[in-house]
Amino acid sequence: MRQVNRSGLDDYVTRSGYLITPVVVWGGPADPGMRGPQSEVTGIHVIPVADFDVTPRLVRIPESTAPVIQLPLLGGYLHAPTAAIIYQFCQAALHGTMIRVAHFEQPVFAWK
Repeated sequence: MRQVNRSGLDDYVTRSGYLITPVVVWGGPADPGMRGPQSEVTGIHVIPVADFDVTPRLVRIPESTAPVIQLPLLGGYLHAPTAAIIYQFCQAALHGTMIRVAHFEQPVFAWK
């Protein structure tokens, strides 16, 4: 069952059993000196929203009838659930288009 939260973005249930509820907050300009705990954060990337505004790659896998969503980023691919949430946010925020994304599949490596 698809759930939509107050932001209008889909809640996303992961294959590992977590429920992700996207929350949109404006934090102001990025500070290049941002740091996180070394035990949890290996790096912080400041990426303009426009760089996320790309056509997703939808991949079929034999393990599911739903397509796996991937977004090209930094020379690789970002996968669901993050790719699904970012894609939906960009469509709403940059184009005024509300699409549903909770049905997009995660890659098999995330099924743990």
